[in-house]
Amino acid sequence: MQPNQYRDVRLEKLEKLKALGVEPWPRKAKRTHGIADLAAAYADAEAWPNERLEGLGLEISVMGRLLTIREMGKSVFAHLTENGEKIQGFFRMNDLSESTWELLKLLDMGDFISITGPLMRTKTGELSVRVKEIQFLSKALLPLPEKWHGLQDKEQRYRQRYLDLISNADVLKTMQTRSRIVSAVRRYMEGEGYLEVETPMMQPIPGGATARPFITHHNALDMDLYLRIAPELYLKRLIVGGFEKVFEINRNFRNEGLSVRHNPEFTMMEFYAAGQDLRDMMALTEGLISTVAKDVVGSETLPWGDQAISYAAPFRRLTMKDAIAQYGAIERNLLEDGDSIRTLAKSVHIEDVDKKTVGTLLGDLFEHHAEKQLVQPTFITDYPIELSPLTKTLEGDDRFVDRFELFIGGMELANAYSELNDPIDQMGRFQAQMDERESGNDEAMLLDQDFVTSLEHGFPPTGGEGIGIDRLVMLLTNSASIRDVILFPLMRPMKPQETGEPE
Repeated sequence: MQPNQYRDVRLEKLEKLKALGVEPWPRKAKRTHGIADLAAAYADAEAWPNERLEGLGLEISVMGRLLTIREMGKSVFAHLTENGEKIQGFFRMNDLSESTWELLKLLDMGDFISITGPLMRTKTGELSVRVKEIQFLSKALLPLPEKWHGLQDKEQRYRQRYLDLISNADVLKTMQTRSRIVSAVRRYMEGEGYLEVETPMMQPIPGGATARPFITHHNALDMDLYLRIAPELYLKRLIVGGFEKVFEINRNFRNEGLSVRHNPEFTMMEFYAAGQDLRDMMALTEGLISTVAKDVVGSETLPWGDQAISYAAPFRRLTMKDAIAQYGAIERNLLEDGDSIRTLAKSVHIEDVDKKTVGTLLGDLFEHHAEKQLVQPTFITDYPIELSPLTKTLEGDDRFVDRFELFIGGMELANAYSELNDPIDQMGRFQAQMDERESGNDEAMLLDQDFVTSLEHGFPPTGGEGIGIDRLVMLLTNSASIRDVILFPLMRPMKPQETGEPE
């Protein structure tokens, strides 16, 4: 049958339910236990044989979505699922009233029901409820995806995530793991003395990163606002104001393309600590990631595709130049000469070589030769100043800054600085960014005069960092695409032929 035919059949059953005086969508479910709780407590068949279960005299009510129905003469077996766990309902004609037995004929896969009765175990060892009572909770008017193959089309899975969660147990587990990862990150930061704060998501000046923002308009004030690309400049204002350690698990928005590692709306954590520097950020990052891996996933060594990644501290450290030399098989001394760097960039067909600074080209060479090779956790340090307008310079060499990016699985996971706290230097760097914008770089930073003013009131030495939460979840759950760890990723509009509507 076509979906509309299935719906018609179910609508007929709905009318029969109403004629019997059954409320198909009641206000409250009869429920004494969660299916997952029962599975955790009584799953062991040896520890809890049927005799012992029945000896408890435990009459329970559980609710769940009906996944299977199997009739065997005067008995019916059905599986209910809730929160990723299943329990069997065992219906016997002799245990039920005639009207209740008739209700079984009006059940469909996908319905939400509650069943009540004693807990038991069947001869095959399956944890079950010997049903005495049924309560309809929600009559499903559309069928679930096909039983054995589930929901396979990726586009449909992302667009109808609710069906994906029902059909694919691994997807539900990944999303539950994501929630546990975020909770574990929060606990770790609080244990390190950080306070969680909230900063504006709509900002008059987008700052804290080089990215193209989304623009909206506030009607009452008649002013344009920008969805934040990063919370950095507001969090730093809090350090100026007297907070010692702050963090925010936040949603950021960047008007950029879609890929397996990019979604325009994404989650990251940024944090700042007064009196600290880059080395302190490294130590915290190692402890955070290894602890979360152990606490949530159960190991410091986890699969990534066909490889294994060790999250045990300490992580490897390489300068950007050393990484280029190692993975590009390039003589290290060639990276000390501007003309040689330009020649190397041209040899790998980097665009606009003659228009870029030497520091920018070093970043391009690193991305070309090294980034995808960094599977094991690696801190890359000593970035050119052109790539880091908010960072302290290296002592003795003001062409480079005290910054690291952490790469795992061939992608950037974290970005940290010894923060620039010289307001005069900061103003000069903002001006350089404005010059970049005038030359056509739409992603260069705008001047935030109020932020510079805040620095002039005194900003102590500070370590700061951002960690991509979506990518952390990707790594710890072995998920190849960011869409696999975001519940509702942004999708392109469906074409008329895909929706079934006329063009």
